[in-house]
Amino acid sequence: MGQPGLTRRHLLGAAGGLTAAASFGFAALGSGADALASHARTRVRYWNLFSGGDGSNMIAMLNAFRAAHPDIAVKDSTLQWGNPFYTKLAMAAAGNRAPDLGVMHVGRVAGFSPGRLLDAWDVDLLAEYGVREQDYHPGLWQRGVIDGKLYALPLDVHVQLCFYRKDVLRKAGLLGADDRMVPVTSADDWFGVLKEARKATRKGLQTIGLWINDQNFQWWFFVAFYTQLGGTWFDAAHTEVTFDTDKAAEVLQFLRRHVTDGYADPAMGSVNAEQFLNGAPFAWEGNWSVPVYAGAKLDYGAMPLPPVFGKQATHAESHAFVLPHRSGRGGATDEAAHRLAAYVVTHARQWAAGGHIPAHLPTLSTPAYRKLYPQNEYVSAMNHQANEPKVWFAGSTGILAQRVGPVVVSSTLGSVRPDAAARRMKSELGTLLAMKNPMDGRTAAQGGTAA
Repeated sequence: MGQPGLTRRHLLGAAGGLTAAASFGFAALGSGADALASHARTRVRYWNLFSGGDGSNMIAMLNAFRAAHPDIAVKDSTLQWGNPFYTKLAMAAAGNRAPDLGVMHVGRVAGFSPGRLLDAWDVDLLAEYGVREQDYHPGLWQRGVIDGKLYALPLDVHVQLCFYRKDVLRKAGLLGADDRMVPVTSADDWFGVLKEARKATRKGLQTIGLWINDQNFQWWFFVAFYTQLGGTWFDAAHTEVTFDTDKAAEVLQFLRRHVTDGYADPAMGSVNAEQFLNGAPFAWEGNWSVPVYAGAKLDYGAMPLPPVFGKQATHAESHAFVLPHRSGRGGATDEAAHRLAAYVVTHARQWAAGGHIPAHLPTLSTPAYRKLYPQNEYVSAMNHQANEPKVWFAGSTGILAQRVGPVVVSSTLGSVRPDAAARRMKSELGTLLAMKNPMDGRTAAQGGTAA
């Protein structure tokens, strides 16, 4: 039975402002394609959005689960990343055709109509399978809690990082005795580092790759540095915008200076990886780039974005397991979904190979994880996450990024002054706050978005 008040039209326009749903990519992974034909007593259908190296790591973890639990057949399917995935998942939940287990970015959960399109986790059952609240960073666990119930079980934390070439920085005298980049505690420190690094950079390479033309990355960088300044978004009741335009303008000016001082080249746009592989000293990227750079056998390091405004904070999101709504959820299949999610969470050493920080704290303390490099250099980011506000229009590739990300880009590129861009961002936040969530017809200020 479908959910009241949720129509196909609502859902097609909801999950991030899609204009079409024809691009639903759907491909069953080979390892689980024949799961429904197996003789296992219990079968779990699992949808995820992991491709590339992440997909390979997830398959390995699922295969390990299958070997350990031969009585549970897992039918895993990979869908197209981004808004098509969220729209398809919402439509399936509304039409009671949802899988038994799914994956979402935690930042999207508040807007996914928890209690209507998502079912709550049974935390007691999770505890039986080895996953407890005390095994998580408190702030991360609470990001998945809406109205007192857990709707998202975090698998990881993925963060924006400052990748640096040790060979170039060594030549520039910017490595400390520990063979890591010298500390940076202010904007002046940071631009001083860039100045020295440029002297040691081969001609034809930019000093730092910033994804200048990409609205998502520019937004993520803004969130990190705005959080460093102690900036806020909305009041506790989510009825008023508290966005600080002065602090925002300071961040925007900081990002812009990378271009005006010649360290980031707009003509190179978003060719971060290629430039870094060819010898550019710095690249700001997500931790998912670790396998790329490790595979190239570079002499490099990776640290959280520098605390240029005095407080450590780097943008963070999380992949999390969710239970898409199913009428009559329960029984052996639901228990198997809980068991599968708990298994992957508690066996996330394989997942860390993709650069992600496992959300399960006991995993971080194991000798195997502590030996991982550069993961062990940036694992501290778990304790200073800069998250988007917990509102229905936020989250990875969500409406918030679509609205304000281009504004940040325009400021970084110089087509809009930082102070004017900051005012426009505040205006957009006000407009979004006044909008109704098309998933459930409630405004962001009326429940379902508890902080």
